[in-house]
Amino acid sequence: MIFFYTNPILIAAAVIPAVFLLVHVYRADKLEKEPAPLLISLVLYGIAATFIALLLERFGSWLLGQYFPENSTPYNVLMYFVVVAFSEEGAKYFLLKRRTWRSAAFNCQFDGVVYAVFVALGFALWENISYVLLYGLSTALVRAVTAVPGHACFGVFMGVWYGLSKRLHGQGKDGASKLCRVLALLLPAFLHGCYDYIATIESVHYGWLFAAFVAILFMIAFILVKRQSRRDRYINNYDAEYL
Repeated sequence: MIFFYTNPILIAAAVIPAVFLLVHVYRADKLEKEPAPLLISLVLYGIAATFIALLLERFGSWLLGQYFPENSTPYNVLMYFVVVAFSEEGAKYFLLKRRTWRSAAFNCQFDGVVYAVFVALGFALWENISYVLLYGLSTALVRAVTAVPGHACFGVFMGVWYGLSKRLHGQGKDGASKLCRVLALLLPAFLHGCYDYIATIESVHYGWLFAAFVAILFMIAFILVKRQSRRDRYINNYDAEYL
């Protein structure tokens, strides 16, 4: 009901960046489009992941506070690289796998990227709405070019390894498949930790470092989407390259 009492411009500003990226990734899926009900459910799973992450982050923050002074270097490193990164990326990955791993629609390697990005942007969409309602339009503009595409990029890195894991699983290579699933969680969590940690350091020099990190992250994710889309293969097509 909150949407009926809120400035529609703020809601639009919060939602449009995520919708734009969702459409971009959907259109990149050339081989076989995914069913709309599945994609909608993945966005909803991404929203659900925000609540799971919030609970985990509050517990993790309390636990760290028992051992380290708040805002000390050890506290911040563990907070951003372990508590926040694994709470958010772990919640996304858990719901992603639960919803899609056994789905009959998951029959192409690029599907892993589509699914992971849809979950990630469901998370980003709800998180963005919360921030914009609290802090206003200026926050929406900043997050439209940082946090929202940032979550999408984490989803791309997760999806690349998740899709490869499904492909290897289909070929009976369970050991390699499990390794890829571990990387599907660890890599985006590490990148998420870097993003948050650099963003919170109050320094002009680190401001430039953050801008460079974000630019490189976005560029690599964009290239990965284009490359994975172009080289997409059905899961059971054994003679195709993996990456």
